[in-house]
Amino acid sequence: MAYVALYRKWRPSSFDEVKGQETVVTTLKNQVRSGRIGHAYLFCGSRGTGKTSVAKILARTVNCENPADGCACGKCASCRSIDEGSSTNVIEIDAASNNGVDNVREIRDEVAYRPAEGKYRVYIIDEVHMLSPGAFNALLKTLEEPPEYVIFILATTEPHKIPATILSRCQRYDFHRITPEDIVSRLKELMAGEGIEAEEKALKYIARKADGALRDAISLFDQSISALNGKKLRYEDALKALGTVDSEILSRFLQAILLDDTTEALGVIEEVRGEGRELGQFVQDFVWYLRNLLLLMTADAPADLLEMSEEDWLRLSAESKMTKPEELMVLIRLFSSLYNDMRGAADKRILLEVATIRATRPATEKTEEALPARLTRLERKLDRLEKAGPAGGTGAVPEEKDPAAASAQKPAAPAPVRISPAQWEDLKLIKDNWSSLLGGLDHQSAQLLRTTWLEPKDGGVMGLVFPDTFTANMVKRFGVLEQLSRLIAEKYKKSIRFDLRTKSLKETEPVFAVSEEDLSQFHIRIETEDE
Repeated sequence: MAYVALYRKWRPSSFDEVKGQETVVTTLKNQVRSGRIGHAYLFCGSRGTGKTSVAKILARTVNCENPADGCACGKCASCRSIDEGSSTNVIEIDAASNNGVDNVREIRDEVAYRPAEGKYRVYIIDEVHMLSPGAFNALLKTLEEPPEYVIFILATTEPHKIPATILSRCQRYDFHRITPEDIVSRLKELMAGEGIEAEEKALKYIARKADGALRDAISLFDQSISALNGKKLRYEDALKALGTVDSEILSRFLQAILLDDTTEALGVIEEVRGEGRELGQFVQDFVWYLRNLLLLMTADAPADLLEMSEEDWLRLSAESKMTKPEELMVLIRLFSSLYNDMRGAADKRILLEVATIRATRPATEKTEEALPARLTRLERKLDRLEKAGPAGGTGAVPEEKDPAAASAQKPAAPAPVRISPAQWEDLKLIKDNWSSLLGGLDHQSAQLLRTTWLEPKDGGVMGLVFPDTFTANMVKRFGVLEQLSRLIAEKYKKSIRFDLRTKSLKETEPVFAVSEEDLSQFHIRIETEDE
């Protein structure tokens, strides 16, 4: 028996199997129950959201001999003939290839005859927006005064191209993009039926890749498992089968661009080519990566808009501190334009390399749109130079000032904090081993902790101070403090708990950068046993 593609094999056959279109399904079922069936429907929505499938289900339901609760029985002669494609009551027409006036006139002539069996003759016209103006005019009269036994179901991805005279005679239903959760749920049903195993991470990636189209998700899943020979589908297998790039590679590419490291950025491109990835897909994935980072930096509730793993969330959070939204928007425009240019290009590699050089050397971009990105790069370079100081020092050369004036301007020192010897031991342990502790955490957690500094507290608790609320919330969200406590317990057999707060970096300097002799400048006094 010939192989049947999974998206055809698992096309929903009843309203109950339709995923992600609950409002549409409920309304249509209620119409069937009450007998208030319309004569013309318009199903709108992006590809793969279930328009044609629901049209076929509705056609079968209205002709079913024994419908139950608004659904077809699936067993009567009418249901079986429609499933087999032998029924003369359901006529499917592809308007993309049958878009002339003569094609519509044939329909108009046919509707004059009642169906030989069943209740309704259903015409499903797919991609109806492709009909010519003359064909629309020919269809208009039939839609205006159709016979009682005829139902038209028009499906389109571009409803704005349909004349208002046609729209006004149809019941319109908008099919929304299907959520990743619903897509994963359907893929799991498919896996159970086919006896296939897959990692949750692989399914979520396929769902995100499908961009709301369930049919596309099933096709991508079918493609991913085609070379596994019964093995479990892993995340890496899905990436390899779909020719896409792991977010870690995209992160390296972005960081190379932000650091103006042309050599590293071109090296990433060569690595992607060496792994056999399609360069156009790489650019598309990179634009999507930039979009996610931009939303994380600008949206009020980015967690509601971004569907990604905890690892990717932490990675983007760390990178958000390296750039500005204006710079990201310039990069998105640059690489989106590149993606369009690469579609028909003979050598995509050259176009990608040229765009990468433009991205890593913004001074070559003289357009007004690129000005914010150029200013951001300049600020970043000046900041690095200021931190490096002369000849690789730790800061800029201080200006000479009048000692008396400097003393007069010096703010009063805050009251000293008294800590016990035990607290001092904990403080010194963490200070002396901070680099080692960060090395024991995952990359994203370590990045979040690099901008923090320490303050001792009572009761075996150590405070971590963060320069902004966003970083503190990210640390809470992903349990970074708990990870740090576990690491200290494992490496040094010490039980230290952490809490956090935010405070401007201008109020103090990181504790980890000073020696024990300089501790006094932080207004921390050690309380000895004698005291």
